[in-house]
Amino acid sequence: MTASEPVEVYRSYWRPASEERGFVLHAVGIESVVVRVGATWVLYVPAESTDAALVQLRRYELENPPRRRPAAPEPLHRHAWVGSAAYAFVMLLVGYLAGEFAYGVDWLAAGALRGAPTQAGEWWRAVTALTLHLDVGHLLANLGFGTVFGLLAGQLLGTGVAWATVLAAAAGANLVNAFLQPANHSSVGASTAVFATLGLLAAYAWRRRHDAGDRWAYRWAPLVAGVILLGFTGAGGERTDVVAHLTGFAAGTLAGIAHARWPARRGAVAQWLAGLVSVAVLAGAWALALSAAAR
Repeated sequence: MTASEPVEVYRSYWRPASEERGFVLHAVGIESVVVRVGATWVLYVPAESTDAALVQLRRYELENPPRRRPAAPEPLHRHAWVGSAAYAFVMLLVGYLAGEFAYGVDWLAAGALRGAPTQAGEWWRAVTALTLHLDVGHLLANLGFGTVFGLLAGQLLGTGVAWATVLAAAAGANLVNAFLQPANHSSVGASTAVFATLGLLAAYAWRRRHDAGDRWAYRWAPLVAGVILLGFTGAGGERTDVVAHLTGFAAGTLAGIAHARWPARRGAVAQWLAGLVSVAVLAGAWALALSAAAR
């Protein structure tokens, strides 16, 4: 750049868009520089080159018309870590209580997703089973993936709405799983919720990119990556409940599409309400499970 005062000729939320136009100007001998200003990327040229630069950029836009104007990046919700911390706390608390046979109850027997009891009306097992694990390794694996995926979902949708969605999707997937499996089938673990969160993230990103009119490879990349990750992490192991993982991913995918397609207000009131409802559902499910076990 020369010492003359720079003039803005283009601004975008996407750095590649500004840099691409900088290359166009460079090809015709016009100096330029791309500078980040807040959330945008601004293309500057020397003042004496302003008119020539604008002519070249107009010509470029006519020759390369965008199908849609790129949307501004979606702002991330703050305090998403709170949801992940609450998830970890619940998993560890239930694990401790189950290991201690608190209240004289076999928590695994009371809360596991079992085909016959669930089909007979013990719907709460679809919720309680999400918080139970067979051993420390099982618990730690779901803690690791769940906190990370949940953090990402919380940043996109907000802590309360994200975890309420995950809980609803995972519980719904467990109910479907209970009716698909034999009556003597039994399963526990938060992996259904983990894969529901993965499906939510993949489908939400896919749908948002689809609405923005991006190239097909860029649009489908999140969903393809989600399916690949599902295959690598959700289909192996001697005790793996593949049907639970598939139904969880499918339920999360539907939820992600719904959130992206029909965005609702996700302000503080909605976040608190969704979070409190989630806590109430979890507490209510375990109250029913412990009450039934005590009879």
